[in-house]
Amino acid sequence: MSASFPESFRRVFGHRLAWPVVTLLLLLAVNAAFNPSFLHLEWRDGHLYGSLIDILNRAAPLVLVSLGMTLVIATRGIDISVGAVVAIAAALAAWMIGGSLVVANGAAAEVSRFPMWLAILAALGAAAACGLWNGLLVARVGMQPIIATLILMVAGRGIAQLITGGQIITIYYAPFFFIGSGYLFGLPFSVYIAALVLAVVYLAITRSALGLFIQAVGINPSAARVAGVRARRIIVCAYMFCGFCAGVAGLLISSNVKSADGNNAGQLLELDAILAVTLGGTALTGGRFSLVGSVIGALIIQTLTYAIYSLGVPPEINLVVKAVVVFAVMLLQSAEFRASMRQLVRRAPRGEVNA
Repeated sequence: MSASFPESFRRVFGHRLAWPVVTLLLLLAVNAAFNPSFLHLEWRDGHLYGSLIDILNRAAPLVLVSLGMTLVIATRGIDISVGAVVAIAAALAAWMIGGSLVVANGAAAEVSRFPMWLAILAALGAAAACGLWNGLLVARVGMQPIIATLILMVAGRGIAQLITGGQIITIYYAPFFFIGSGYLFGLPFSVYIAALVLAVVYLAITRSALGLFIQAVGINPSAARVAGVRARRIIVCAYMFCGFCAGVAGLLISSNVKSADGNNAGQLLELDAILAVTLGGTALTGGRFSLVGSVIGALIIQTLTYAIYSLGVPPEINLVVKAVVVFAVMLLQSAEFRASMRQLVRRAPRGEVNA
């Protein structure tokens, strides 16, 4: 039995999700150690309140963007324009909804510029169109993904600021606030949205051949086309889905803060999404990907951000702390690094004996 224990240990920690899960648990433990009320959940006003709920709520936009980024990276691509797409979707929704108080017969009523459902559809449609633009540049024109998405990364901020007129648009329409800050059955509504998108995509790639096609395109696009896989169509759809996810994230963010800032909304979100995807075990070279791993990676980043602020780490070094933690996790995930560490451990006792 003792001989089988190391083998089972290696099997568990050899799984690509093992280290991300361990990292998340360690971060939760660190938060709990320095903040005794971190794990405390309280039921108040029909809602669950607590630090864990707050992390889930704030991580939802990053989870959504990371899911879209996962499929793009799986096809050997990358999308650094998702932050700008978030700003475009948030700005368009805020401009179309706006909201104002109208007093009629002594009663105040909230009125939006356009119906809320139309504003939501327009924002998501614009985000998907941005993804379509990126996909066509990559799959049809043949641009390098980082260059194709860099174009929209720069232009997208300008488009968002044109929509907002260079100002921060404040939203006064209360029904829109439910999307990003409302609660359903005690949990934030944003968590249900992220879970729904994850469930739909997970079922699509596991219950159909879509997952296999994405892997084939990521491993060798030319061979996939020869085998009859419509690689270009899959790449375009992956970018469209990534844009759609960024649009949903934009709605959550603008709804949560009750405003839209074309200049700062979604700032650096693309970097956090790429980090989350790589932390979750998705290979940047394409092919191998994990949706669940990307969700865990997003939770790691949000939990780390929460820990940095709650522990009072100076703002000027919080990015350095985040980079160090991510670097350490990536090293632990590297099979080559772990193998070299095992070799050093095995050589050390021999060196002591010879000495």
